[in-house]
Amino acid sequence: MPELSRRDFLRLAALGLGAAALGGILEACKSLTAPGVVPTSAPPATSAPATAAGTQPSSTPPASSTPPASSTPAASAGYPDLVVARNGEPDTLVRRAIAALGGMERFVPPGASVIVKPNMCVAYRTYEYAATTNPWVVGTLVKMAFAAGAGSVKVLDHPFGGDAAEAYATSGIAQQVQAAGGQMVVMSDRKYVSTPIPAGKWLKQTDVYDEILKADVLINVPIAKVHSSAIVTAGMKNLMGIVRDAPAMHGDLGQAIADLNTLIRPDLTVVDCVRILTANGPSGGSLGDVKKLDIVVASTDIVAADSFTATLFELKPNDLDYVSIGEAMGLGRSDLTKLRVEDFSV
Repeated sequence: MPELSRRDFLRLAALGLGAAALGGILEACKSLTAPGVVPTSAPPATSAPATAAGTQPSSTPPASSTPPASSTPAASAGYPDLVVARNGEPDTLVRRAIAALGGMERFVPPGASVIVKPNMCVAYRTYEYAATTNPWVVGTLVKMAFAAGAGSVKVLDHPFGGDAAEAYATSGIAQQVQAAGGQMVVMSDRKYVSTPIPAGKWLKQTDVYDEILKADVLINVPIAKVHSSAIVTAGMKNLMGIVRDAPAMHGDLGQAIADLNTLIRPDLTVVDCVRILTANGPSGGSLGDVKKLDIVVASTDIVAADSFTATLFELKPNDLDYVSIGEAMGLGRSDLTKLRVEDFSV
């Protein structure tokens, strides 16, 4: 069966195919390769972020806190369902996590157009405040996508606080992306497309940025942080940054997030837990609310990624309503004890 591209997937979704059926087609048609990606050494101390002033690095969680690997074979050619890389510089954490999932070549075919979607929510916070995705995590993903053969790599978000270009620069992401050869895209209001969500139960239509719909590969790169409405925000909620009217989704936020995720299905979710924001989210403001974990979580299952992320805040996956709803809608699995989890220190 020929490979089903992201564009074909979204076209079929618009024609009304259910999310579960589309997911089955995607798994059946996806052509997977397992290149031998060799992780590179960590960047020098001068190129990697230092511990934020006023924060203390946390100790590594005990081995007993890691969910046991499932005895059920992983869904995708023997790869783990979820990878947790700990105790290293951001560059090394990302490279080791992606290598454990089969390498970036598994996700990025030669010549592909790639979009990397971080969280750059406000224009007035540097990365130390854990309100925006770590710039070295984003930059490394851009480098890896090009190394895998990507034809283009664009990075974008729709900040809710301040000017987008300023948010890109202040976060430190623009500098790292441009150094890696990627393109920062300020999302034009003229490029949103009214898009039906056939599987949506509350959110049945929304305006989606057209480059997301056209991209061959979508890599979702949220930062893990608390949120005043969603409790914790990670992969599933991060996709709100690709729609025009995200505030409208707050009418039934958990269901709306799950609905949107039936339409936009990232090929890979990489959760930045290098620093997490433990209070006053989503925009933060105090370095005392930041906890340094030096963790990167990666998965093809966005529900699983968010479920593990919840545990870093001493929560259970079903404490997040969008996770429970998303699992019920067939978007992924939340029971970490039934997943194959590869958890290691780099």
